[in-house]
Amino acid sequence: MTVGNCGVETVYERPPERAVTLNQHVTEIMLALGLENSMVGTGYLDDEIPPAYREAYDGIEVIADEYPSYETLLAAEPDFVYGGFASTFEEGRGRDALAGAGIDSYLSLEACAEPPVTVDLMDREIRTVAEVFGVPRRAEKLLGELHGTLDGVRDAVAGVEAAEVFVYDSGDKTAFTAGGGGIGNEIIELAGGANVFAGLGKPFGDVSFEQVAARAPDAIVVYDYGDRSVADKKRFLLSHPALQDVPAIRNERFAVLPLSSTVLGVRVPEAVDSLARQLHPDRFR
Repeated sequence: MTVGNCGVETVYERPPERAVTLNQHVTEIMLALGLENSMVGTGYLDDEIPPAYREAYDGIEVIADEYPSYETLLAAEPDFVYGGFASTFEEGRGRDALAGAGIDSYLSLEACAEPPVTVDLMDREIRTVAEVFGVPRRAEKLLGELHGTLDGVRDAVAGVEAAEVFVYDSGDKTAFTAGGGGIGNEIIELAGGANVFAGLGKPFGDVSFEQVAARAPDAIVVYDYGDRSVADKKRFLLSHPALQDVPAIRNERFAVLPLSSTVLGVRVPEAVDSLARQLHPDRFR
């Protein structure tokens, strides 16, 4: 089969047998498809692997805590490298360099997609990976389960008044937030919200705290990852002088999502369900 992926065309004569995954969301796609026996290495988690995939994950060698060097990657002798972000294929790990070593590569479609990124792209990502590995039926079974979750949320929040939502990822001088170009925006909309920075045509971007205040969000979604705790992020926002008149701050209305569930992977429906329950708890009693 021939696959066009983010400007790179690859012809697969047979399914890969020695895959390396870099970034959590693509690792979880492989595990959800039951492809752990086709994996020889992995790297770069943002948080814990879900319990359903933990046993399979524990049987795979972690070749680096974050991104491996090119030499470390080659030492795993992969025939396929699956990356979650464009940064996977930087610093000597370029796709051309891998191809020159006889290694195929694939980049998550969110990294190169024209906005907006929707659930349809999640379906395409899962189906394409399953086809490359010769297990298309597994993709359909998995997607049936994922869309079952989404259908349940859609029914629960039908007709609800959308909450005006600001996403706080990080930042002190400016706020790094979710724009309208990534799956994070779709997650908000499917959960019964409206992203106040949907007009930012990128998956993520920096805005001023004065811009946040001007949009007066009803709720703030905090992305949970890294060394800075959710509690610390909340304290920072609650004490920020520019935000004191923002309804979400006055009412201390926060929701929390792990970062790994807000990128294109199998956790997207779970993120929609979790956010909907936090924004509209009365619809789930």
